[in-house]
Amino acid sequence: MNEKIYATLKSAETEDWLDYHVVRPFSYYWAVFFNFFNIHPNTVTVLSMIVGVASAAFFVHGSYFYEGATGLIFNIIAIVMLCIADILDCTDGQLARMTGKKSRLGRILDGVAGFVWFVPVYLVLIYRFYLHHSIEFGWLGIEDTPRNALIATCCVFAFALYSGLVAFASQQRLADYYIQVHLFFLKGEKGSELDNSARQQEIYDQTPWKDNFLWKVFLKNYVGYTQKQESATPEFQNLLNKLREKYGSLDNIPQELREEIHSHSLPLMKWNGLLTFNFRSAWLFLFCLLDVPVLNFLFEGIAMQALCWYVNHRHETFCRRIAEKL
Repeated sequence: MNEKIYATLKSAETEDWLDYHVVRPFSYYWAVFFNFFNIHPNTVTVLSMIVGVASAAFFVHGSYFYEGATGLIFNIIAIVMLCIADILDCTDGQLARMTGKKSRLGRILDGVAGFVWFVPVYLVLIYRFYLHHSIEFGWLGIEDTPRNALIATCCVFAFALYSGLVAFASQQRLADYYIQVHLFFLKGEKGSELDNSARQQEIYDQTPWKDNFLWKVFLKNYVGYTQKQESATPEFQNLLNKLREKYGSLDNIPQELREEIHSHSLPLMKWNGLLTFNFRSAWLFLFCLLDVPVLNFLFEGIAMQALCWYVNHRHETFCRRIAEKL
């Protein structure tokens, strides 16, 4: 990777292999393109949301088993569109760092972009199961009747709610938070976007409603977003409080202590990276191509949730140990 591309990254340590060697270099040239036309990073983020949401129109189709070659092509189109959405989502950050056009709105949009893509995708996958479920019914020995199809779809809908609103959402929040935590102890406050809910609440309270209705709504949601990140990491919050008490400010943390925290955080980044787009989407794509997308809800709600617990447990454990030594 050349120096120009590297300069647009948050850090090589928070990138997985595919992002570092393929996605980020590709996104860099898209960032150069958008910069040539003076397109704002936030516009690119919104574009990524539109492309990601639009992919749902193709994911609704059964793949080869149910709809033959046409269905397979539609699913491949959906996969390509979601990959393009991810590339654009990477592009916006690189464009912001390239041009210095960083904003709080951009930070908020970037945090919710992936969730915006997957809400309609998950909804159409539920409808897709209602239309095409003979494989799953065959596995379970269920008679394929309209009544059974409706009951099974309701069950899938309930699990999809858990998979999307509980599992997927919490995994994305935590993965994003740990990236910012890692960058904070690696690069300091200027190299990180580590936000806290108290500060976000202050910004919300100080922003008048007049002429700022949509912005207030964004801020309120972001307050909730950061509060959930903090509630999932009590030992890390305790460590931050002890660091503030001992050193007066997080800016005054000794370099050797920063390096100690960083050394514990670094091995977790490879596991944390599995909670982001590439790994989870590879399974989604596989299940859709095999015409069993309902398995993606099981994978998200069980396997990915177990991985999220593991990352959270290890991070909380070393934070508690360091805090006890202070």
